[in-house]
Amino acid sequence: MRSRSLARDPFAVGIASGDPLPGGIVLWTRLVTDPLVPDGRGGMPSRAYDVDWQLAADEAFKTVVRSGTATARPEQAHSVHVEVDGLQPGREYFYRFRVEGQVSPTARTRTAPAGLSPLSFAVAACANYEHGYFTAYQRLAEQEPDLVVHLGDYMYEYQPMGYTAISGAPREHAGAKCQTLADYRVRHAQYKSDPDLQAAHRAAPWLVAFDDHEIENNWANMVSSTDAPDFAQRRAYGFQAYYENMPLRRGSIPHGDTIRINRRIAWGTLAQFHLLDTRQFRDDQACDDGDRAGCDERLRPTRTILGAGQHRWLLDGLTQSRARWNLIGQQVIMAQRDFKAGPGKELNMDSWDGYAAERRALLNGIRATGAANPVVLTGDAHMHNAADLKPDFDDPSSPQVAVELVTSSISSDGDGYRDAARVATLRRENPHLAYIDQRRGFIMVRVTQDDLKAEFRTLDYVTRRGAKDKPSATFTIPNGHSSLA
Repeated sequence: MRSRSLARDPFAVGIASGDPLPGGIVLWTRLVTDPLVPDGRGGMPSRAYDVDWQLAADEAFKTVVRSGTATARPEQAHSVHVEVDGLQPGREYFYRFRVEGQVSPTARTRTAPAGLSPLSFAVAACANYEHGYFTAYQRLAEQEPDLVVHLGDYMYEYQPMGYTAISGAPREHAGAKCQTLADYRVRHAQYKSDPDLQAAHRAAPWLVAFDDHEIENNWANMVSSTDAPDFAQRRAYGFQAYYENMPLRRGSIPHGDTIRINRRIAWGTLAQFHLLDTRQFRDDQACDDGDRAGCDERLRPTRTILGAGQHRWLLDGLTQSRARWNLIGQQVIMAQRDFKAGPGKELNMDSWDGYAAERRALLNGIRATGAANPVVLTGDAHMHNAADLKPDFDDPSSPQVAVELVTSSISSDGDGYRDAARVATLRRENPHLAYIDQRRGFIMVRVTQDDLKAEFRTLDYVTRRGAKDKPSATFTIPNGHSSLA
């Protein structure tokens, strides 16, 4: 063992794994001794470090099956992304890192299987550091999932107290509003210093995709919601920091102000995940964004949220898929949600309601592919929803195409607003919404050849530590069914 030259623990932001394949996995860490140093360097000297890694068949590391050395460089914020291959499919592994005599915690990961093995995975989104503690991540880890699917808003870019919850702010963002590379690096480091988030990363491999707050609230393609003149540069900084802090493969290394985040991951022949990017290629939100009534712009046939290339990519993948379940992970609610009581509609322009023609085309396209059991997984909404998806929500005879499972937030909106009148309106005006819950939480999904069971789990509070989670609703979707009924 080499002599120690780092006086403090360099694993202050934890370790993680992601993007499992039948024979491989990505192992990640970022060397940080002081997460909140304003320069974004995490307290690390400006030199490269050799980081040793080990992957073992047992938690005691008696049987090390792969090992090696990676280089953590200052220009990548001392992050390490190790793509390990040659592993056995469908089995559990343990991994750790070592640098300058310091050893990281041990974490669990898993390769994808080769066949129809059952799958247990968690769906999570929207963790605002200021709005509450990340207890839901700890509760998620206690469920011991095979996989965690995170659908965005992993961190929030606002200045301290720039976005408040009615239940208050038990803690505060460090630094300024995220605009520079250093800003984004510090914010990621602050979030990743959270012990509950670290526990969730140590529990299982993750599939991650960003939403808006990893860059800026409600950004769309190259359009800033604040009309910032240097938005392309800011976007590039956000993408670089996102890659540096996530267990992603080389295919997601940013190129300037672009990044590839849509991808497919197969869980044997049981399930295929199709992860989408609903930010980078979308048209600007219609009618100046927000909840709008009478917005004809949203109906324009050429409006897109996916971009033509990604739209084709999804349908081509579904056409070719032979998986029993096709799980489409994306960010904003696909089901129509009318917030207005009585005649007329009030719809959210940032969601698929603002891109109605493409939604219709996509759902018709999904139906035409004949892909087995499409299920849409969604974040963003800060409330649990379960919905039936059809091309025309105003036509009772429109066919059911897929089910949508929308996870609530880990902490965003704090202890929640419990708006009974708003929930009543949503239920009355949207009969395709089978479930609505405004509490914080996540979804546990268990998939077999025969069915998919989605258990919505909730916490009653996040503004203080220690909340327990509990199941609040469960839906079982039999193989071959495309609705919740």
